[in-house]
Amino acid sequence: MAKHYMDAVVVGGGPAGSTCARLLKKQNKDVLLIDKDEFPREKACAGWITPAVIESLDLDLVDYAKHNVLQPLYGFHIGMIGEKNVRIDYGKPMSYGIRRSEFDYYLLAEARVPVLAKTTVKSIDRHGDNWLVNGEIETPLLVGAGGHFCPVAKKMGAKPGQNEAIVAAQEIEFKMNDEQVSLCNADAEVPELYFCRDLKGYGWLFRKGRYLNIGLGREDSHNLSSHVDEFINELQSNNRIPANMEKKLAGHAYQLYGSAQRQLTDDGLLLIGDAAGLAYSHSGEGIRPAIESAILAANAICNCRGEYSTTRLRAYVQDIEKRFGTRKQNNQISISNILPNKLKQKIAAKALSNNWFSRKYVLNKWFLHLDQDPLRPLH
Repeated sequence: MAKHYMDAVVVGGGPAGSTCARLLKKQNKDVLLIDKDEFPREKACAGWITPAVIESLDLDLVDYAKHNVLQPLYGFHIGMIGEKNVRIDYGKPMSYGIRRSEFDYYLLAEARVPVLAKTTVKSIDRHGDNWLVNGEIETPLLVGAGGHFCPVAKKMGAKPGQNEAIVAAQEIEFKMNDEQVSLCNADAEVPELYFCRDLKGYGWLFRKGRYLNIGLGREDSHNLSSHVDEFINELQSNNRIPANMEKKLAGHAYQLYGSAQRQLTDDGLLLIGDAAGLAYSHSGEGIRPAIESAILAANAICNCRGEYSTTRLRAYVQDIEKRFGTRKQNNQISISNILPNKLKQKIAAKALSNNWFSRKYVLNKWFLHLDQDPLRPLH
């Protein structure tokens, strides 16, 4: 087949990839998006977005809610698994529950770029000053947005599953039948977050109308399934979720920004979202960093004016560090890492059951990032 030339190729159709593709198209670039799946597709994720994400995307909530789940979240339950929890109420929507299958499909449609779906990137080869994808598509710029196992990241030296520290998570989202709805006591407007006793992860319970999302992620993936089973059993014993729910969970992995080591750029190559390892270090949230990295990438690409050397793309790396801090700053040793485990757990359980601490630090600072203004496209 004859080669096709594109100004830019984005690999991965999640929030990072679709946002970057949309913004590049606004710069009058011919953009092609490639994804191994066909949309809409299921995606393992708790599924919630903050007002900052909505503002960065300029998302029309009225239009979105016409055909998609959009659950306003007015507060959160915070606690430690098996311990007392505290309810934090804000009196207004502080986040919105979404289904990733719907959200990603909506953003991809809004990008209005050609999509090559159900296509695996099998080869990325240098062809003069350009890249040749699968021996068919030629481009001077390849944006990796394919998540933790992104082929562009692998081309740049990433080795998923070998030498990278990851968060491993298991999650299930399903539509409850009438009986399950009657047996579910979870409040759709107030999702629940429960930290593991060793503080190496947390579980969540999100209800979105008839949909229920339950999952748990940990920095220490050893015996992850047993931690997940313990968490689900705890929820069922407290009548938070139906006892007759299916327990076939989906797994996924990602890197926290503070511990990721992936380089972000190379000649004609650039990583965004989970492919770059940008999830927030405290909460593990990846959607807002994905959207913001896409905005920063599009701005940097525009300023490169067609010359995508590592030197010219350095501005993107600098913008990421300005926005998220350097990885060294995000991976500093904290006092919680040097306390004896029993003392650490006792202090943490008490702190998490304190309304002031959970509101100011756990939610406002670590999960909602209220101290940081939303990022909007510059072009």
